Amino acid sequence: MATRRSFLKSAAAIGAATLAAPRIGSAQSAQTLKFIPQADLVVLDPIWTTATVTRNHGFMVYDTLFGQDGGFRAQPQMAAGAVVENDGKLWKITLRPGLKFHDGSPVLARDCVASITRWGKRDGFGQALMASTDELSAPDDKTIQFRLKAPFPLLADALAKCYSAPCFILPERLAKTDAFTQVTEMVGSGPFRFKTDERNVGNLAVYEKNNDYVPREGGAVEWTAGPKRVNFDRVEWHTIPDGATAGAAVQSGELDWWEYPTPDLLPLLRKARDVEVAIKDPTGSMLIMRLNWLYPPFDNPAIRRIILGAVSQEDFAISVAGTDPAMWKAGVGVFTPGTPSSSAAGLKPQVGPTDFDRVRRELKAAGYNGEKVVLMGASDLSVIKAEADVGADLLTRCGMNVDYQVTDWGTLVQRRAKKDPPAQGGWNVIFTGFGGLDFASPAGHQLLRGNGSGAWFGWPDDPKLEQLRQDWFNAGDPAAQKQICEQIQLQALQDVPYVPIGQYFQPVAFRKSLQGVMTGFPIFWNIHRG
Repeated sequence: MATRRSFLKSAAAIGAATLAAPRIGSAQSAQTLKFIPQADLVVLDPIWTTATVTRNHGFMVYDTLFGQDGGFRAQPQMAAGAVVENDGKLWKITLRPGLKFHDGSPVLARDCVASITRWGKRDGFGQALMASTDELSAPDDKTIQFRLKAPFPLLADALAKCYSAPCFILPERLAKTDAFTQVTEMVGSGPFRFKTDERNVGNLAVYEKNNDYVPREGGAVEWTAGPKRVNFDRVEWHTIPDGATAGAAVQSGELDWWEYPTPDLLPLLRKARDVEVAIKDPTGSMLIMRLNWLYPPFDNPAIRRIILGAVSQEDFAISVAGTDPAMWKAGVGVFTPGTPSSSAAGLKPQVGPTDFDRVRRELKAAGYNGEKVVLMGASDLSVIKAEADVGADLLTRCGMNVDYQVTDWGTLVQRRAKKDPPAQGGWNVIFTGFGGLDFASPAGHQLLRGNGSGAWFGWPDDPKLEQLRQDWFNAGDPAAQKQICEQIQLQALQDVPYVPIGQYFQPVAFRKSLQGVMTGFPIFWNIHRG
């Protein structure tokens, strides 16, 4: 079994003028794509977690009823099409022929109904859809039927979402797993099969081509829409926390593609003759500081607002993306800049350095009594480690009693789901990032949910935000939705379900021999070796 040790010899060569000849040219390895993911694949169930690496894994193994094209519009994928009747209150979605799960069983409508039902208990967009649904059924093996309480024009968009927690289709026997319990048996109908027997947590995940997969016919190949044609027999994900080692392996040709090259190595990678460095996701990533509403001190809205006002987004963005201002944006609100939902409502530019003496006085007046603040960081994910380092320094300078605990990302993902008190294994502050698509509208914006125990980790209970979100779904036109988004931002800046700390654009680095690397997050179909 491959290990990271095979790449260590490359680390010393990253700055050398002459690199070892690539060893991927044999007949066998030519059909293997070797990829470095942003983090180790610890959690396999893409409904149980919103971790981006698990979402990417999900698109390898599973398929969706609808895909999302370059204009972020829903296009049929597993679905042959849909018919809408009864003034928008009846949807009938028909499956296309030839769909099979990896265990050889056919994909049936009841599998889809069970999968949608489970997804709808966890995902924000799914929750909104299911709240508008009177009945979800499978009248026959090929038809999924929604009877709605009221028209839900975004139904196909909900099933097509390709950001965190997409509506992946599982066999009914697995989809009936409780939505808050992880599925560990990886059986989907997607273009790749997961090689459980080769999985090595902390090191390696392997996928092989699903020879039974039948791509849909026609349609533009964009994001997750269009035909999914697999040109590699095998895809290997190698977890390499050390940036120098990862960079050297891509330069030498030992590995093909690095999802998250570190900022300090980008100049060197750009100079490498056989490596291309490019920003493939134009929506970037949104950086966030999540505060736990369940326990002091951040159960106090006044304290949350004071911390919001003390933040310098520029400090966070530079720590993640470097000093090149083309790679990041500060002064961002709760929606992704450049999207129809974004605005400057309520945003105040930071003028001069933060007066931390004033902040400490304000925190004391608001009721902060020196409670320990458990702040979690990830040692093996450079973005989150950088965010957490800056955040720990910020809260310390604010006069808070910070207990900065650094673990690996997999442990953090598991621990952030705990509602225990911080002194008993819980937490007060975590940092992460979401793809720009996640924050493009209220529909999929997990961090703006205020539904208490059903909300994303941190569990804000905010009926005002929930009502505004519903108002957005009910709005009749884009202008009305835009106005509601401004109200949502103003309310979020008042109640602080989370603290926006900037946007950055993450380049990828890949061998120029890879052709067809698509726009968006890493997708492993329709690319080939040139």
